[in-house]
Amino acid sequence: MPTARKTRRPSHRLADQTALITGATRGIGLAIAKTLADEGCNLILTARDENALKKLSRELKAHKILTHACDVRDPHSIDDLFRAIRREHFRISILINNAGIAHANLPVDQLPYRVWKDVFATNLDGTFLITQAALTLMRRGGTIVNNLSIAATRVFAGSAAYNASKHAALGLTNTLREELRHKGIRVIGLLPGATDTDIWKTLWPEAPRKKMMSPDTVAKAVLEAILLPENATIENLEILPTVGTL
Repeated sequence: MPTARKTRRPSHRLADQTALITGATRGIGLAIAKTLADEGCNLILTARDENALKKLSRELKAHKILTHACDVRDPHSIDDLFRAIRREHFRISILINNAGIAHANLPVDQLPYRVWKDVFATNLDGTFLITQAALTLMRRGGTIVNNLSIAATRVFAGSAAYNASKHAALGLTNTLREELRHKGIRVIGLLPGATDTDIWKTLWPEAPRKKMMSPDTVAKAVLEAILLPENATIENLEILPTVGTL
């Protein structure tokens, strides 16, 4: 008589932990949210699109989940988010600064200043403001992951604002890491190469998507970095497609 297969139960290695993820409704942010939920992590998910957040809340199975629309460019919107977090008595164990935007491929002499400002407001100011607020709710053993892109260490012609904002965000990330070492909070710079997300509709609509990594691949790498023992860390996690840069 054949032996019945045992159903493999989720490991729930992040049970009793809570992750705040910005830009959580698509791309790498969404993939990380799903991956952490599968590990039993409580979730605080933010993005600008409230309807997308409601849909995501129904789809994900987390022990406890809070969705709250937030514009990371706006300090008042961030204050409102953290009031909601405190009402739910959350402590933040993991912060994923994922919200980010790109811009159309334009040389510097044709790049509108308003576009430059908006990219910096989202990619740099948003990371600073969210982190500053989240640190009041983080304790020893916590982890911050800043999604920077390989554009934080390389440059791509036509992407001046994106390149510059990511280089600046890397400087912020490296400074933050040194400031938080004595508090036992790890800071990881995530530098993914070409990943098949919607951002390419802005950066390079004709980009060869089949050569790119999937967001799930990046999310799995982030999970393994988070799960390292507290006395170890990956400072900058660079992941590239096997074909290299596109």
